[in-house]
Amino acid sequence: MLTMHKRKSNLIGFFLTLLLLIAFIFSPFSASAQAAKVSKGDQITKYALNLQGKPFKYGGNTPKGFDASGFTQYVYKNSVKVSLPRTVADQNKKGETIAQKNLQAGDLIFFKTENKKVSFVGIYVGKQKFIAATSKGVKVQSLSTKYWKNAYYTAKRIVK
Repeated sequence: MLTMHKRKSNLIGFFLTLLLLIAFIFSPFSASAQAAKVSKGDQITKYALNLQGKPFKYGGNTPKGFDASGFTQYVYKNSVKVSLPRTVADQNKKGETIAQKNLQAGDLIFFKTENKKVSFVGIYVGKQKFIAATSKGVKVQSLSTKYWKNAYYTAKRIVK
């Protein structure tokens, strides 16, 4: 009688283990991993926002001081390991042109601020805002202001 009881409990244990194993194998781990995956654009934006308040320096491309293209170059290199050219004009030659209404976090946005040529670049962060190294340091700006609305030229998607 004791051996019969022991056999039943072993059999129940075996089936419970088998059931747990099957549940583990067919659980939606891949779906939750996909949902938890952060886009490259979000990585770029998060990295850029952490540099808010860093000073402006003409020709600068480090946290000790940035100019516009030095900032975007530094952020892309250190957040998603993408190399961008050093100048605004050369950065504007990269990527896929994006309509303003289709902007996504991490897209580069270009402005004509001097003599009607492309001379300024920032990183779109969402909700009609971008971050850039301005003459007053790295700051979040609104695309809705008259100045930036009038100076807006184009946007480029460098990473997908």
